[in-house]
Amino acid sequence: MKTQLVHIGTIGKPHGVRGLVHLHPCVENPKDLEKYGELVDDRGERWTISWQSGKVAALYDSQKKRIDDRNAVEKLTNRKLYIPRNLLPEPEEEEFYFNDLIGLQAKIRHDDQSEELFGTVHIVHDYGAGVSLEIKRDQGENALIPFTKICVPEIDIKSGWLLICPPNEVEVRPSNTKDQS
Repeated sequence: MKTQLVHIGTIGKPHGVRGLVHLHPCVENPKDLEKYGELVDDRGERWTISWQSGKVAALYDSQKKRIDDRNAVEKLTNRKLYIPRNLLPEPEEEEFYFNDLIGLQAKIRHDDQSEELFGTVHIVHDYGAGVSLEIKRDQGENALIPFTKICVPEIDIKSGWLLICPPNEVEVRPSNTKDQS
C-alpha cells in the first residue's frame, strides 16, 4: 500500500540573503513542522526545518546541510511540503483531514430521498479564501463544489461517501439599457 502524504506547509519567498525562507504552515501549530522531522516536497526531495522567528525558517537538505544562499532557496519557492499521514494524530469524532476526503464517493440526494452517484472527490482545493472539492465525473467535466455545510451537508468517512448539494448556477445577462450620449 502506498503511503498517503499530507500537505503540511509551503516554502515561500526568501528572507534576507542568508538562505532563510518564509514558511507557510498548514497545521494548527507551526512548531509541529520541526517536530515531524524529515519533510518531503512535491519533487521527492527531503528537508528539515528550523524556525528562526515568526514564519521565517532555515532549510536543511537530506544530508542535513543548511541551505545558506538566497539564490538556492529562491528556486524552492512554492514547493509544498508533506509528511506521511500516519505521523498525524487521529482526528477527533466528526473531524477529518482534507486528505481523508479524497477518493470519497460524492452522492446527490433527490427530493424523493433516492441517491445518485455524482462522482468521486479528486482534489481538495484550499486557496485561503475558501475550500472547494473537485469532483471527478465519469461523464462530462469535473465539477467544483464549495466545501460548505450547505453544499456538503453530510460526510461519512468510514463508509466512503459524502452528500453534495451543488449550488444553482447564476446566469448574468447583459442589460438592455441604451447609451444616452
